[in-house]
Amino acid sequence: MKLEDLEQLRFTYDAIGSTRYDETPPGYHRMEYQDRLGKGDEVFHRAGEALLNWRMHRTAGMPVTATDSPAVIGTNSLGRLGAGMVIGRLRTVSPIGQVGFPVPCRVVWTVDEPDRIGFAYGTLEGHPASGEESFVVTREPDGIHFTVRSYSRPATWYTRLGGPVTRQAQYQAARRYTKALTRLAAP
Repeated sequence: MKLEDLEQLRFTYDAIGSTRYDETPPGYHRMEYQDRLGKGDEVFHRAGEALLNWRMHRTAGMPVTATDSPAVIGTNSLGRLGAGMVIGRLRTVSPIGQVGFPVPCRVVWTVDEPDRIGFAYGTLEGHPASGEESFVVTREPDGIHFTVRSYSRPATWYTRLGGPVTRQAQYQAARRYTKALTRLAAP
């Protein structure tokens, strides 16, 4: 699968944009992970820039290419699940080349406000899961926070077979994204 192939692909779910409204469609597993990145305007702006320009994904070990940087509604992205991804302390696959399962997505909403910045993407045909994931940096009274929110369900035999392990891997990915964004946002 190539980035240019994604334009023809359809979403694998119907409730497009639901992560914006904190709604979880029936039959989907919900995951939310939030952590504090630091404090101050510099942390907020650096985190937002790293997020919108896909650096968070890459730093966390998710090789990704995208049609737009920064991300805008309609941006197609193609990541590789397995290539360089780390679960716990175990590297699952060598980061050499484009090894791993393709994870095609399309940006479905963005936010760029004085106290919130981020986006959500939805899964396209060929993704091992079906659903949506959002990444939002917020300015709160106690500092700068990052929230990963998703709803998903298996879309392939191997993710169905994975069951709770697949959900745990999703949670671990959210933790890796947060650690990467914390490093990227540090002054």
